[in-house]
Amino acid sequence: MPIPRSILGEDHPDMDLEVVAGAWPDDARGHFVVSTSDQRSHPLHAFFGDGIIARMPLRPGPDGRFPWRARVLDTPSVRLKRARPDLFTAGPVGTSSPWGFVNCANTAPLPWGDRLFATWDAGRPVEVDPVTLEFVAEVGHRDDWKPAMDQAVLPLISSTAHPVIDPDRGCMWNVSRDVLAGTVSVIRYDGTGSRVHRWDVENAVLPQATHTITQTRDWLVLADTAFKVDVDEIFGADRTVANNPDGPVLLIRKDDLKPGVSTVTCKEFRIAPEVNHFYASYDDSDGVQIVMEHTPGVDIGMYLREDDLDLRGRPIDPALRGMYCHGMTPALTTVLQFDPETGQVRERARAHDSSRWWQAELSAIDWSMEGQTDPTRHHLVYIGFHPEGINQRALRNYEGRIDTSLFPAEETPAVLVSHDRDDLKPLAEWTFALDDYPTSPSFVPRGQGGTRYAGSSPGGHDGYLVVAVHNDDRFRVELFDAADVGRGPVAVLAPPPGTTVPFLIHSAWMPEARPAPDVERHRFADDLDARLDQLDPELRTLTREVAEGFGG
Repeated sequence: MPIPRSILGEDHPDMDLEVVAGAWPDDARGHFVVSTSDQRSHPLHAFFGDGIIARMPLRPGPDGRFPWRARVLDTPSVRLKRARPDLFTAGPVGTSSPWGFVNCANTAPLPWGDRLFATWDAGRPVEVDPVTLEFVAEVGHRDDWKPAMDQAVLPLISSTAHPVIDPDRGCMWNVSRDVLAGTVSVIRYDGTGSRVHRWDVENAVLPQATHTITQTRDWLVLADTAFKVDVDEIFGADRTVANNPDGPVLLIRKDDLKPGVSTVTCKEFRIAPEVNHFYASYDDSDGVQIVMEHTPGVDIGMYLREDDLDLRGRPIDPALRGMYCHGMTPALTTVLQFDPETGQVRERARAHDSSRWWQAELSAIDWSMEGQTDPTRHHLVYIGFHPEGINQRALRNYEGRIDTSLFPAEETPAVLVSHDRDDLKPLAEWTFALDDYPTSPSFVPRGQGGTRYAGSSPGGHDGYLVVAVHNDDRFRVELFDAADVGRGPVAVLAPPPGTTVPFLIHSAWMPEARPAPDVERHRFADDLDARLDQLDPELRTLTREVAEGFGG
């Protein structure tokens, strides 16, 4: 049973980690930050619990240990739920209530200089104090986001878990999508103020989701991503939908996103197979080049139930209830080049090895402007083949699209691979133990101080990879030389034996941890208006009390 049984535990302890192997290098600096889902909020799907963010400095304290601190984000959603937990109902795609939909803010940490945000696919980004990890504010007034479903207080805003920070324009780009029609809008947040800017994209539909967006110097890139909502499942039926095998890619010229304009045009392409995460080279002088992490046979919307049978026909272990269904195909990654003038798409490189089994969220790049302009490495964790994480319901839904002859006879371990960014050739790799479950890696530039993200030799090769690893014996944080992961970890941090944490989703590196700046932001009270009258008087009063608790 290689998937750790502690992976869906409920305890998120503060820990002090110490070096248990190797030697921690002096030029590993900054902070490792991680987002995840609080299993204590009892989500049906493990991805949809309340947001937690953790931070660990990459320099030891005076006692030689590394403090790991995790906090539940005390958002308006969380405060209302704590006050009236009886009124919140967990479902297969989130948690609803008379107030509306919980903004989980649990998927990805997003550093922006010295500021830190937490994101997810169905809510506004949430700003977090990098030092205390306390909730600061949601980004922008709810009406500016054109909610997919408006409610009395907590609207459903179908956004992206991976907004991008524009280094030239000094803004955050995001999206808002209508979950029923699939129409999409671009959102810009300039870092201060209570409002965001929105442009509707003409004649554009993303029918499933927008889990990721990426950018070049001149273009925003949106793609339909492989997460499909099953309406019947929401009302209690079994999930029977399968993700679309292909989908549109939209290129939007940044210069067209002007003040005073409400709509914008796009260049539309179509790609296959389906995709979840993707990363563009910032330099678009030779066309728009994007690393596409395809996800054929990966259905994140499918989760494991206690009455499920796994791929081998065995009952699902109750310890894995709520875990997302693991991949049913080997992994596929490509570099695609899009020509906005001709509408042509050209495949420049491909990584496909039948022994590498799927990656859903496990990649690392150099996020500096210099690193994105001239990337050298794309680091991937392939999580391995785990038949106990694949249920028979998913196999039925994808019948005809899954080549069962490719299933290995035995489970396979996770592998960390560094790929050349241009041709995707594997340059080095490290195989984990079969009972290890590595999580999202982060690239750390070597020796960088201050608030710039660039290292002395940017691109993804000159620095370190930080990888948090689940194991039932104890949790570990491993540090690899990004230039040669095949050496194995140069240092390993761990808490006392037997200490574990629940699964972690996405991670990031930030160079400093400084208090959130004192700037004008949106206030929760600003979202409260006549729509509050939809609630009973008792709930209206409670809502105003929560707003007062945030200072207004």
